[in-house]
Amino acid sequence: MKDERVAPAWEPISGERQFRLLVQSVVDYAIFMLDPTGVVRSWNAGAARMKGYAADEIIGRHFSSFYTPEDRAADMPQRALATALSEGRFEAEGWRLRKDGTRFWASVVIDPIRDETGILRGFAKITRDITERRKAQQALDEAREALAQAQKMEAVGQLTGGVAHDFNNLLQAISSSLELIDQRLSAGRSDIAPFTATARAAVDRAATLTRRLLAFARRQPLKPERVDLNALVAGLWDLLGRSVGEQIRLERRLGEPLWPVHADVNQIESALLNLVINARDAMPDGGCVTVETANAAFAPADLVNDPGVEAGDYAVLTVRDSGTGMPPDVLARAFEPFFTTKPIGQGTGLGLSQLYGFARQSGGFVRIDSAVGRGTAVHLHLPRDHAAAAACTGRTEPTAVPALPPGRTGRGTVLVVEDEELVRMLLVEVLESDGYTTLEAADGTSALAQLTNAQAGTKGVAGANPPVDLLVTDVGLPGLNGRQLAEAAQAHYPDLKVLFLTGYAFQALDDRHGDGEDGLGHNMRMLAKPVAVDAFRAMVRKLLSDGLSDSPSDGPAGG
Repeated sequence: MKDERVAPAWEPISGERQFRLLVQSVVDYAIFMLDPTGVVRSWNAGAARMKGYAADEIIGRHFSSFYTPEDRAADMPQRALATALSEGRFEAEGWRLRKDGTRFWASVVIDPIRDETGILRGFAKITRDITERRKAQQALDEAREALAQAQKMEAVGQLTGGVAHDFNNLLQAISSSLELIDQRLSAGRSDIAPFTATARAAVDRAATLTRRLLAFARRQPLKPERVDLNALVAGLWDLLGRSVGEQIRLERRLGEPLWPVHADVNQIESALLNLVINARDAMPDGGCVTVETANAAFAPADLVNDPGVEAGDYAVLTVRDSGTGMPPDVLARAFEPFFTTKPIGQGTGLGLSQLYGFARQSGGFVRIDSAVGRGTAVHLHLPRDHAAAAACTGRTEPTAVPALPPGRTGRGTVLVVEDEELVRMLLVEVLESDGYTTLEAADGTSALAQLTNAQAGTKGVAGANPPVDLLVTDVGLPGLNGRQLAEAAQAHYPDLKVLFLTGYAFQALDDRHGDGEDGLGHNMRMLAKPVAVDAFRAMVRKLLSDGLSDSPSDGPAGG
């Protein structure tokens, strides 16, 4: 006969004992009591498991034992108790110490405990070890950043064919213009103005294209700012036209006036370019892509299918195509990471999922309208920026420095540091034609040697260089780069003027925001290559006219 065991009848126990049994049975949370001064007065199994102390080892000690030395030095334990008292609860995350000295990332809640008369009797403290969750979140954030950059680079890769085609056309225009100028000058003819104008126009177009590509490909964290979507679309229009090719008609319908938004301009550019490329790929036999902007106000009832999105005003950026469209099953999966209908090797499947993530991170949302044979429209909604009126960012080109009116012959000594010999030769030619004394260097190390030699000149050393008033340097130098050179030079000559010339303007600013006019350091300015000769001359004159006396310089600036 089968042995039947009957559970004993429930034995009533006091509420206090029930609570004590409950707390002691919890092993994933450290739950314990503190007296009003922060001394540990109770200890559960979860606290022993998490922190490594047995009850008799920790009861009677101050709870600051769990804090890191740096947090104790900052008086964090007492501040936590003070916050719990003043606000009714203290919640935080941070590093905590186990008995063996190892650290874990903790989520902490401290609540004040008062009796029925309101007198403070101590604090209840609950701690969770969320180290693994934090590691997983960090890994996810790093993966998202890597995926965003991969998607951006994929879009740049999609552009390479069209960009190469455009650059070859521009090089052809420049090359042919120079050949015709040379031929006419050899024949004694002076009617070369049309060809110089053509070459300059080609250079300007190439410079604009390069700046946009570099700005687009730049790796950087999110930097929300006030953005005018219409200005952004206009600034990217040439680049969008090159991305769709000759079979696709590109149109724009921009709403006016359009509400400004607060978002990362590089992310919006990335989203727009990727959407246009997706639209192009959906029309293998040609068609039309339309970029639209509009204002839209949404009530709560309009957003029932968009959980977590707040009602209010939004500016909408739409990319619409006349392509094949998507069937319902594909449309339902459009925002899934790595889901793509493109052939293997022709897409990561990250575009729309990345767009969705960016939109939600910015407080907005994305909707897609699509039907087979009727094309697709992707709508990016970004919340209206209600802040006080301020300048809106589009992707504008740097403003050229206007040429100063001609005056006296240039005075002062300029050290030109440029590793590209042809560029260095042309810069020196411009400066010497304006009357400046010039020194040359191909790298930062030799430039510093020349500056040292110039310092010797102020002490009457024979054969020394003339004192240097202005350092003109490329940023991307081999070895000691231009920024490092400038900082080393100004360490010896605090008032030395510096002009950066760079093909990638952000290089000079990376992680080094200063108080100068261009966000650089003291007495530093920057021009992006290619720079017009007149703009270069004007900037040199401006730098050397600021702070130079009419009498000949008797030493290097700041020496």
